[in-house]
Amino acid sequence: MNLTAANSIYEFTMNDIDGKPMPLASLKGKVVLFVNVASKCGYTPQYEGLEALYKSHKAKGFVIVGVPANNFGAQEPGTNEEIKQFCSRKYNVTFPMLSKVSVKGSDMTPLYQYLTAAKGGDVKWNFTKFLVGKDGKVVERFEPGVKPDSPELAAAIERALQ
Repeated sequence: MNLTAANSIYEFTMNDIDGKPMPLASLKGKVVLFVNVASKCGYTPQYEGLEALYKSHKAKGFVIVGVPANNFGAQEPGTNEEIKQFCSRKYNVTFPMLSKVSVKGSDMTPLYQYLTAAKGGDVKWNFTKFLVGKDGKVVERFEPGVKPDSPELAAAIERALQ
């Protein structure tokens, strides 16, 4: 598939944290926030805010998808099983998590080739957030410093949910 020709996230299938295929078409009609995550990063405490955001908006058709990646400072060295245990034990994460992938460079996963081509170019660090509308297209991008409880992110999610 020519990735730049992809029309939406729905054309991609990723593996979930347990290694099972997760067609992103299963998210049709939802507002999705993709976040490349890492367990040993200064931004890792954002997991807490992400989980709170997910719980407060999921009934409205909002989902967060955590995307573990080890591209920055080797801050996600663990296996999928270790990542899953860390997220559930330390932050009680209930939102969907994907298997660890690369979000930058020559081995970048096709989903991130699509996301970064749509908004802002290469991911610069862990906890970059891509907000995708109900049509499966990227509507906004937020850099790592934008916290899950920030007014700008909340406003963007509310707009996308309408």
